[in-house]
Amino acid sequence: MDQYITGALIKELREKKGLTQTELAKELAVSDKAVSKWETGKGYPDISLLEPIAKAFGISVTELLAGDTIKNINVSANMMRSKFYVCPVCGNIIHCMGEAVIQCHGIQLVPCQPEETDEEHMIFIEKMEDEYFVRIEHEMTKNHYISFIAALSDDRIQMVKLYPEGNAEARFQMRAVRKIMFYCNRDGLYSINVIRGVHDREASYDDYEERKALEETAKMLCG
Repeated sequence: MDQYITGALIKELREKKGLTQTELAKELAVSDKAVSKWETGKGYPDISLLEPIAKAFGISVTELLAGDTIKNINVSANMMRSKFYVCPVCGNIIHCMGEAVIQCHGIQLVPCQPEETDEEHMIFIEKMEDEYFVRIEHEMTKNHYISFIAALSDDRIQMVKLYPEGNAEARFQMRAVRKIMFYCNRDGLYSINVIRGVHDREASYDDYEERKALEETAKMLCG
């Protein structure tokens, strides 16, 4: 185990909960001297006590080991506040609608911070009947590729997993889609608003002429 609960954290959580060392000791069925030793760094609680300690503080064992409590403000589960976690070892993708403590391959993951699309990650969006056809101007090699493309609306997410040597493109049902997000395995997460205005289906990110102009620019930049 790479991480373990520290005495400083136990003290911090105990004081936030308004418990004395004696009260915490009683709840855990240990001596108050044991709690004192933990908090002064002279000992560690047995692993069998992790769940009771977490329960006493009203948090999960994962939060306890991570040393951070999670306060989820996205109580309405709005998809537009989605967070994506990507494992740098295996490429595993985890989607959450709020804060979470997530680990993969022994690594504690942090949520990807989306950036606006740039000249090296150009995206082209075209309306096709009731769908958006999304294409990204990007190489798709084994070492550099787009891992996924997602379309977000307030109440749903559509996600397409991509693979090296495939095409960096996807189709999504147009219904109420407001944002497109995609992930480059080297440069991270990118985001662009598809619709200007809430649920305005007619005001898409680009029209035919604009898309063609951007495509020509991208070709010139790629040599």
